[in-house]
Amino acid sequence: MAQTKPASAAAQVRTANGLLEGTVAASGIRAFKGVAFAAPPVGELRWKAPQPVQRWSGVRSARQFGPRAMQLPVFGDMNFRSNGVSEDCLYLNVWTPAKTGKEQLPVLVYFYGGGFIAGDGSEPRYDGESLARRGIVTVTVNYRLGVFGFFAHPELTKESPNHASGNYGLLDQAAAIRWVQQNIAAFGGDPKKITVGGESAGSFSVSAQMASPLSKQLLAGAIGESGSLLSLQPLPTLAQAEQTGAAFATTLGASSLAALRALPAQQLLEAAGKPGAPRFSAIVDGYFFPKSPKEVFAAGEQAHVPLLVGWNSQEMSAGAILGQEAPTPETFAQAVQKLYGAQANDVLKLYPATTAAEAERAATDLASDRFIAYSTWKWADLHGQTGGQPVYRYLYARPRPAMTPEMGNATAGLAGGVVKQTPDAPKAPLAKGAVHSAEIEYALGNLGTNKVYAWTPDDYKLSETMQQYFANFVKTGNPNGAGLPTWPASKSGQILRLDVKTQAGPEANRARYLFLDQLAGK
Repeated sequence: MAQTKPASAAAQVRTANGLLEGTVAASGIRAFKGVAFAAPPVGELRWKAPQPVQRWSGVRSARQFGPRAMQLPVFGDMNFRSNGVSEDCLYLNVWTPAKTGKEQLPVLVYFYGGGFIAGDGSEPRYDGESLARRGIVTVTVNYRLGVFGFFAHPELTKESPNHASGNYGLLDQAAAIRWVQQNIAAFGGDPKKITVGGESAGSFSVSAQMASPLSKQLLAGAIGESGSLLSLQPLPTLAQAEQTGAAFATTLGASSLAALRALPAQQLLEAAGKPGAPRFSAIVDGYFFPKSPKEVFAAGEQAHVPLLVGWNSQEMSAGAILGQEAPTPETFAQAVQKLYGAQANDVLKLYPATTAAEAERAATDLASDRFIAYSTWKWADLHGQTGGQPVYRYLYARPRPAMTPEMGNATAGLAGGVVKQTPDAPKAPLAKGAVHSAEIEYALGNLGTNKVYAWTPDDYKLSETMQQYFANFVKTGNPNGAGLPTWPASKSGQILRLDVKTQAGPEANRARYLFLDQLAGK
């Protein structure tokens, strides 16, 4: 009689550092959660590049998500399954359909969004089981955030063997990609078929990993949903970031690096979250980025891999341009005049408004372009020119359905968050377009994890379409496949509009981005 493996053996994998034991879902997908990919960045390792994991003996449990990175509760749509908040946060999660280590399946490594100040690989919307059921080893990665992930300081630069500081969160991601390359074969993945993906700050991260000499050789493909580091504002230099960091340290009364490292993590977090505190984010540090990402892509020095990239039809609201003013052609023209001065008339030609409805649309478009659409367009455009590989561009246009009755009177916040209103507050109108982050659950097959919205058969149909495109792209570098509307590469001048009826059409707004590009170049 054949021996069957005990359930625990079926969920065991030997990594370079030791034996892990995960779980097996009813679907047969094996999950390994809370897997350390670097040493805990605490004590002397606070603000250092991630260090290797220590080997262990025996079996280490990988049944529970590790702690999430230090963060304040800033976005209402984030719900976590992780084991608390901690500076000790460098963990990743693997979902694999493979039964053995010999299957060489394609791999997706996905980075969460949250403005580099929040987010976690345990969020249900990023769950990897659905894509794993489509034959993909799916990985979500935690990385350091905010002041822990992006703090630069002259003393840190001085002590670093790389003569750089800041960008620790991006270095964490690069370390996770290297860990995946070295270990994923044991999970049935192919180390030569790693696609990186992400949304918002996660999408910025994908553009960063494509541009960095530390990661670009390890990638086979890239997926960017809403955003890149090739933005309207140039990234700060190391010298600028060091000044910002030194000034922040002074406000904490910390006169040395040792004093900064001795501060409790919670105290640092709260100080960085105060109004007026600096925003810590990616910089041109001379090491992770030898030059700015825009210059890297312009020179064709990025990863030469296929790119699937796009943004949503309502990334930002009209209020970002109009403030408290009601949308009218007059209020929009005044706001544009204030923002653009001598160039205001050129802007108004590209974002025309002769009625209140058009003014709301134009203000929404301009706010969305300034917030995130321009940087995503610039990334796609430059990679199309210099990357030597196809770029597939989309516009995601499906507005979310109404919230379920159980939500009472609530509205969606910026990150798709939920803001509870008092019962007597006026009910907010439904979004006219697809708001920032709305596509994540559709693309990754996780609509069912979001209990806020009353999903319809049309939503599930669109989710099925998007999952097929994403899975095809991860497997082959091309999203097209049987039963799907054709998605031409963007050199054809076409982009794919993702909605209940998904179809390709000509790129309509190139003139807007070329104009913003010209302004950014000044």
